[in-house]
Amino acid sequence: MLNAEKRKTLYLLIPVLLILVGYVLYPSIETLIKSFKINGVFSLQNYTDFFGPKAAANLQALWNSVYISLLSVFFSALIGVPLAYIFNRYDFPGRQFFSNIAIMPIVLPSLVGVMAFMFLYGEAGLVPNFIKDVLNLSEIPFSIGGVSGILLVHAYTMYPYFYMTTSSALNNIDPSLEEAAYNLGSGKSKVFWKVTFPLLTPGLVAASLLVFMVSMASFSAPFLLAGGYRVLSLQIYFSKINGDLEMAATQSVILSVVSISFLLFMRWYQGRKDYRMASKGIGAHRSEVNNPLLKWFMVTIGIIAMVILLLPHVTLLILSLVPEGGWTWQTYPQQFGLENFILLFEDPDIWDPVKNSLIMSVLACAGVFVFGIITSYALVKRSFIGKNLLDILVMIPWALPATVVGMNLILAFNEPSPFSFGKVLVGTFWILPLAYFVRFIPLVVRSTTAVLEQMDDSIEEAAQNLGAKWFYTFRRVVIPIIMPGVLSGTLLAFVQAVGEFPTSVLLYTIGNRPISIEIMNQLRMFNIGQAAAYGMIQVGLIAIVMYIAYKFFGVKSENTL
Repeated sequence: MLNAEKRKTLYLLIPVLLILVGYVLYPSIETLIKSFKINGVFSLQNYTDFFGPKAAANLQALWNSVYISLLSVFFSALIGVPLAYIFNRYDFPGRQFFSNIAIMPIVLPSLVGVMAFMFLYGEAGLVPNFIKDVLNLSEIPFSIGGVSGILLVHAYTMYPYFYMTTSSALNNIDPSLEEAAYNLGSGKSKVFWKVTFPLLTPGLVAASLLVFMVSMASFSAPFLLAGGYRVLSLQIYFSKINGDLEMAATQSVILSVVSISFLLFMRWYQGRKDYRMASKGIGAHRSEVNNPLLKWFMVTIGIIAMVILLLPHVTLLILSLVPEGGWTWQTYPQQFGLENFILLFEDPDIWDPVKNSLIMSVLACAGVFVFGIITSYALVKRSFIGKNLLDILVMIPWALPATVVGMNLILAFNEPSPFSFGKVLVGTFWILPLAYFVRFIPLVVRSTTAVLEQMDDSIEEAAQNLGAKWFYTFRRVVIPIIMPGVLSGTLLAFVQAVGEFPTSVLLYTIGNRPISIEIMNQLRMFNIGQAAAYGMIQVGLIAIVMYIAYKFFGVKSENTL
């Protein structure tokens, strides 16, 4: 017979395990099995085709994905780390304002960011043509595209991950450690590399992992800016739309192996040393910039950086005001108005993608809200065999690129199964909310776990000693304490779901197409203004939710990493 505590643990674990096995582990196993089959028969032919002499396209896509992701990590760090160091270690006029502007790229979903860069710096872009007209040139001086265009967009949209994690780490470093090194005769350069930089390693590893994995799953930049430049995420998409699901499964497995290998390598690198500090919680300090020339030089650089950072947002706003047919062969838009936004609220067909995104994001977030509370409580407050395995299962969707998560669900639920209640989910409205739910499980569980780990067990014990039943204590004591962490993760999951594109492009149908898919459709029809209007709706929703998360729950963006 199980005692009362073990029964409670079992009641918590059964639904958690059913969901993780049914919608995380089972789809991953189905993809792996599918990759070893040809017409239903076990075979290594798919891997032979992938790595064989006739597989130049796949191998090129694999190599392109890896080196673009590594370069994205490098350039994002090259921008984000110095910016974080300057804004957190030096005080000068406008510092706080510039530091807030530095995270603005985070509100641009991937597809919207690529679209803004296309019309800002592309061949028909506003900036190259403006320079051409001002300097009276015969042709535009530059335009982005190819690998350089992909890297530029990646660096712009992903450097905030390095900026935010480095800022958080710098603010947690005890200044006395650096002061002690200075007092022992070390110069600024030596103190940075021997003291400060090693203490930043955990944050840099987290940012590197996130940038690498987001880049490996990047779809919109290679597709729109580089004319279908071969990367593995695009190869998976092309295999899927061509009906070659077995090769798509193989490509998904290869992409997963590369991403997980990078994850393990970075975890190994981080684990080589101990980065803990024995400090008394002394706050970070900033050095005042006293040299007038240097002070105003930094202000000038800040203003230039602000203009560059806000140009994509401004471009998106301008384009959203261009009515259909208002910018065709002309160098610049000729007409402006609110027609696109009026149509959004008047035409049901145009409003449908917004409604779909909101409904699917809310459904997914309601699911991860409940699931996150139960799973985090089991992981933190309960003891049971296999806890580490459960933690790994929870983190699998974070370790897998978004494209792979989409393919896993396609291969698992394109036929009836017990986990789909005997129904085919692929091609239905419900497949996308399920995909969003699976993808953002780690985000909510992680934010909830962080709060639960800070909650003293004596609080729960005190309520039970006063006669409260476990469920009453859980509902009236535990949940109110952890609610800020749960809501912060849920709101951030909502932000990600509203702008989600790589998974959506594999799973959507006409009936459940979200905003990101409709943006792509409008671009294909050369209706730039309507596409930009959808983009502004996405940006507005994300900005509102992030403001609520920060204002009412004290959530800073670096807490999502």
